[in-house]
Amino acid sequence: MPLYALKRLAMALPTLLLVSLGVFLLLRLVPGDPAELMLGDSADAVALAALRAEMGLDRSLPVQFLRWLGAALSGDLGRSIGNDLPVLPLVLQRFQVTASIVFAAVGLAALVAVPLGLIAAWKQNSGTDLAIVGGATLLLSVPSFWLGLLMLLAFGLKLGWVPVVGYVGFSENAWEALRYIALPVATLTLIEIGVLTRMSRAAGIDVLRLEFVAHARAKGLPERTVLRRHVLPNAFAPTLTLIGIVLGNLLGGVAVIETVFTLPGLGRLLVDGIYARDYPVVQGCMLFVATIYVLVNLAVDLLYPLFDPRVTAE
Repeated sequence: MPLYALKRLAMALPTLLLVSLGVFLLLRLVPGDPAELMLGDSADAVALAALRAEMGLDRSLPVQFLRWLGAALSGDLGRSIGNDLPVLPLVLQRFQVTASIVFAAVGLAALVAVPLGLIAAWKQNSGTDLAIVGGATLLLSVPSFWLGLLMLLAFGLKLGWVPVVGYVGFSENAWEALRYIALPVATLTLIEIGVLTRMSRAAGIDVLRLEFVAHARAKGLPERTVLRRHVLPNAFAPTLTLIGIVLGNLLGGVAVIETVFTLPGLGRLLVDGIYARDYPVVQGCMLFVATIYVLVNLAVDLLYPLFDPRVTAE
């Protein structure tokens, strides 16, 4: 196990380096001059040249990348052009909003979807299986923004159970914070239940066909015990991989959901930065999102041997 973990950590480091290089180059391909954007069209050539020198834009790309990477490793992602605030604290503040929604939604979705998928696999080709698969397919087919708008219309405007605009942090008022994130969490949960249920069902069907399951049944074990002790641990490993992918994607910013529910999350910060051509914010958000994605998948890789001992054996 320690050797497996060290190998995965060693693979994550070059991945992060390549990701940072990709983020740096992508931003350099965007038309426009950040220094000119900061000073405005009326800036004179002297002031423009001085700002470019201060930002390091007058140097070669390799030198710019090494300077930027060194600053990023020390926690300095630059300052926002729009409000002159440090980018890293701004990103972390917005990430807290996104993380509170995503972790709750993915956790609830996994708690519901994994048992549903196993039940569908156990009752394959029955009415129960068709109902679960049909429900999962329906949830997969519904656009997240449309489902969010329906939730707002039904529970916010018609019933008045939850507020429809704004956000309150947990540090200010925990109960109000729960009311504000209830609909975004419910929307994401329903969408992800469809994805995870289908994966859990497919993995469960594969495991139920293996010989050790037939052997457990031949020994006279109850079906509930077979499913809990033999099928669930072995079928959960592929589902865990998908959970990691979903979690990484959503933690990168659920811009559509955050826009629908007017939440100040990371995805909305990235979109606003793109519209405002705020290069430090865009670059910082992209680097942070990519790093989170790599780290989440690294965590999933490290958890994998707990559910599939063959991973460490190989």
